Amino acid sequence: MGRHAANVIEYRSYDLPPHFPIRLIAGDDWHISDVPSGVLHFHNCLEIGLCESDSGKMDFAGTVLPFKSGDVTVVAGDVLHTTWSDPGCSSKWRYLFTDAEELLRPFFAIDKLPNTRLLSGLLNGWYGIFPAADNPNLAYCVRQMMQEMADRKLNYEISVRGLFVSFITELMRQPAQGSTGTPMGSMVIAPALTYINNHYMDNFTICDLADVCNMSQSHFRRVFHELMGIGPLEHLNRTRITKACSLLRMTDESILTIGEQVGFRSMSSFNRHFAEAMGCSPSEWRRSVGTGRSTSILKYNGWLTPPRDK
Repeated sequence: MGRHAANVIEYRSYDLPPHFPIRLIAGDDWHISDVPSGVLHFHNCLEIGLCESDSGKMDFAGTVLPFKSGDVTVVAGDVLHTTWSDPGCSSKWRYLFTDAEELLRPFFAIDKLPNTRLLSGLLNGWYGIFPAADNPNLAYCVRQMMQEMADRKLNYEISVRGLFVSFITELMRQPAQGSTGTPMGSMVIAPALTYINNHYMDNFTICDLADVCNMSQSHFRRVFHELMGIGPLEHLNRTRITKACSLLRMTDESILTIGEQVGFRSMSSFNRHFAEAMGCSPSEWRRSVGTGRSTSILKYNGWLTPPRDK
């Protein structure tokens, strides 16, 4: 019997501005209860946490690790996890959610970096808890990124990107603390999500995704929708549109070229799916963000404040 067979699994998607894909979640509301929720969740992006007070536990799909004030936590988007405080405590947190690849894109493509495989491993199926006393450089980068995001002073975006490069570099130097072994541990659709993330630009079928999960196509569709809240094709198209928005904002490539680069086989298909997701055509969207104005990609359904106990 699976360890979490009876648990509810939540998928929390955070809107990340295409031109600067990082979001700070902080404030006095962000205290974590001492009552375990029993609900594991995963994200559409990398989670970086900073515990500001008290202590507690984090459950990574059955592996339970302690945390305390000052610790930095790093959780890849595809890792199932949940957090609770020690009895009588209410730990306070700040979080950064980001798409690492897109945040680094103005500096360099991840696949061009040295030790690319190591970095890819940190962004997929991996987690770690780092005490500040043992990892002062890592903790400094996280605190400074959060401060820059909160203050939003002149050129803060450049500062955050630079700090993130330092953060990722420092993270790559750390010994691996934990891994779910396979993305999302017991998540049966993990291979499909990984495949979509790595091959969204390619031409493949739902049957191909079902095959990598060792499921029938009908069962795969049903399980995917139960876990993600949307079908696999819609998730694929959302991924493609997310990537297209970054290319529209950060490059001078033609709209036709960008549509082809993210996997759409015709201009009409790209325009149709883009309008469904963004409410306008790719050319209209590119003009609207020409001044650097932030635009969200997907309807927000990640938490801005912690859930309240019922």
